[in-house]
Amino acid sequence: MGCVRPLCVPRERRTVGPLGDTGRVLRSVVLVRRGDDVEAHEDGTVTRLGREDLPAWVAAREPGHPRWVWDDATRWYPGLLAAGVRVERCTDLRLCHGVLRRSAHVDQTLLAGADTDGWDALSPVTADEPALFALADPADRLDPIAELARQQAALAASPELRRLGLLLAAESAGALVAAEMQHAGMPWRADVHDRLLRDLLGPRPVAGQRPAVLERLLPEIRAAFGQPVMNPDSPTDLLASLRAAGLEVTDTRSWTLREIEHPGVEPLLRYKKLLRLMHANGWSWLDAWVRDGRFRPVFLPAGVVTGRWASQGGGALSAPVQLRPAAVADEGWRFVVADVAQLEPRVLAGMSRDAAMAEAARARDLYQGMVDSGAVETRTQAKLGILGAMYGGTRGESGAMLPRLTRRYPAAVGLVEQAARAGERGEVVSTLLGRGSPRPGPWSRGDADDPATGRAADSRRRAWGRFTRNFVVQGTGAEWASCWLADLRNRLWRLGDGLLTDRPHLVFFLHDEVVVHSPAALADDVAEVVRAAAVEAGRLLFGSFPVDFPLDVAVVRSWADADAPLDPAAEDGNLPAEVPDTDVRAV
Repeated sequence: MGCVRPLCVPRERRTVGPLGDTGRVLRSVVLVRRGDDVEAHEDGTVTRLGREDLPAWVAAREPGHPRWVWDDATRWYPGLLAAGVRVERCTDLRLCHGVLRRSAHVDQTLLAGADTDGWDALSPVTADEPALFALADPADRLDPIAELARQQAALAASPELRRLGLLLAAESAGALVAAEMQHAGMPWRADVHDRLLRDLLGPRPVAGQRPAVLERLLPEIRAAFGQPVMNPDSPTDLLASLRAAGLEVTDTRSWTLREIEHPGVEPLLRYKKLLRLMHANGWSWLDAWVRDGRFRPVFLPAGVVTGRWASQGGGALSAPVQLRPAAVADEGWRFVVADVAQLEPRVLAGMSRDAAMAEAARARDLYQGMVDSGAVETRTQAKLGILGAMYGGTRGESGAMLPRLTRRYPAAVGLVEQAARAGERGEVVSTLLGRGSPRPGPWSRGDADDPATGRAADSRRRAWGRFTRNFVVQGTGAEWASCWLADLRNRLWRLGDGLLTDRPHLVFFLHDEVVVHSPAALADDVAEVVRAAAVEAGRLLFGSFPVDFPLDVAVVRSWADADAPLDPAAEDGNLPAEVPDTDVRAV
């Protein structure tokens, strides 16, 4: 593939690859707010527009396939979508700035300017109502023209121009995807959601009271622990009651309680699970987030330091399985649900170019492929070993498997080990496309006369090494997913006619899973382009290196009817106890 350069000369240029159709002449149009008006900088000319005229002006130029350059997609694109205008591509200067500022492959002096601190601090707009001109918006104090020039210079001078260029293009495309998903919304049946809550919790309680099911559980829990005033709703009170019952516990987390053999643990865990459901996705959530038959969460591309998406409001990235029956496609429409099996181990095989591990990844189940190759005896051993390598597990069965996996897959294990050692030295590590890890805070080797401080410093170093070990894999997995989304978005658009919501369109994304809302007649076509986009994402990142990304794809009326992932514990939780879960989202 040729060089993908989303921030090249603002005049005409040729585009290459799925994030820009090959051979088309592409020009950039920079949009700048000026009071209540907009300036459009295009081919050396400046056009002044009233904000009410902008959607029609953009729509008139969109057939020419320009790249729209703006300070931040969350400030521009929702208003255009509300006016019925969809754009093919953009450069999101806020997201691109964040990537370039942290990349070890960029000369930071080229990004320095009078308003650089302002770009560093710029946050997305997360209001659920589209607006183009917010009062006292800090973005209005920034200069998009100057920032674009700085980013172009920094990118052009980078030794990793090609990889960074692809990352910036995918990052900006993700901003469009996020805005479109919020605009379209996930079809959601409030009546089904209410029925599910009633089945699990009982009738909707009066404000300030517990649901009936929790009220029935409470006496059983109190009696089991011999604590007549135990309040499981308060972690502080619950911890005090458990200690008063003679249990030596340091916290009230569910995984801590599961280690306790006591007749009160089972009903207490059931209570905590239902209480969490009520708080996170109960009737108040339903009132706040489902309107006109749609759930519209706020997605934040690259909201996590690894480049993974986050959400602000609605809990989009933690939708509980028991409520998925409420997500029902419109009449005459279907959901096409797809998730990639064991994304991060496959990414590790590709980025390390470990041929033996890539061979195992050709199996639909990578872990079983490792067994079939003779690397280990059981699928459980394969899973524990790879998770241990990616998360820094050195104890128990995962640690025991590591020497065997190192002999069989030296390049893959060596890559994460190298990243861990670099992190322990306080160095920046990079994803495949060049996203840099944050630097750790200062740590001391400790006082020679106080061994405790030395041990604490060593512990912090090892913890940061576990973070950087996983950062390179999780971050590259996020890059694969961004390329998947970017290519899929354009393929879906070409399947239909009319407005965005008249065609097959993305409505949900969760790390390695997508949900497309499609007219029933096009659902099979959508399933094919979902697979094709996954293949293209692998080619974009890994070229001709033979690593496969098989998808589980289901065409369903309700999200709940989609087949379960091949291995739901592989990437995002449920890690075995001996594998330290260094959650980069908390860094």
